[in-house]
Amino acid sequence: MIPARYQASRFPAKLMQDLEGKPVIVRTYEAAIQTGLFDAVYVVTDSAIIFDTISAIGGHVLMSVNEHESGSDRIAEAVTELDVDIVVNVQGDEPFIDEVSLQKVIQVFHQDEKKEIDLASLMTPITDWDEISNPNTVKVIVDNQDFALYFSRSPIPYPRDKTIEATYYKHKGVYAFRKRALLDFQRLPMLPLEAKEKIEAIRFLEYGKKIKMVETHVTGIEIDTPEDLERAKKAWK
Repeated sequence: MIPARYQASRFPAKLMQDLEGKPVIVRTYEAAIQTGLFDAVYVVTDSAIIFDTISAIGGHVLMSVNEHESGSDRIAEAVTELDVDIVVNVQGDEPFIDEVSLQKVIQVFHQDEKKEIDLASLMTPITDWDEISNPNTVKVIVDNQDFALYFSRSPIPYPRDKTIEATYYKHKGVYAFRKRALLDFQRLPMLPLEAKEKIEAIRFLEYGKKIKMVETHVTGIEIDTPEDLERAKKAWK
């Protein structure tokens, strides 16, 4: 499932921007299909423009009925009546998502015999302090078994003692959910931490869900700003 809003606070209409001959959302949709990992790939949108764009290439696209605060809410509505076990959320602004990273996330559930993990997601190490301190970059800290402890737009952990080495991880916007966890997310109200940080993954933690983080070294480019789009165009070439 690829949630796709037309309006975005930092970069309106970013999913319809041209990326070397095709809109960003089409590049992301095609990349998800080309992995060969999924029974079906859908774009879920509130936009007639995006709906028509995906329909025009023969893609699967669903129109949201309700207004939604987050991509997870949008996906939850879409899968309510679908007979599925695991739902993977690929962000519409990540056209460089790769098969190996997605495979790692899905593998979490094959190894979870007791079905204790509610969702899995990706993180990648970052070392550039400008990126670590950038509020557009969501960071995650994990325990010694790689379960998420917290997500933040601030640098975490805070480097009070600069003599101690710490790895900083960027949270990549790819999730794999058990369907039940996704439906729970939709019905549970937003709490203060999520509202303050504007990071939907925090809602799962606030309600006691277990998020397994998987490390990947494939960084790609998330298109959050016009500058990101220019970097994406250069990388695509």
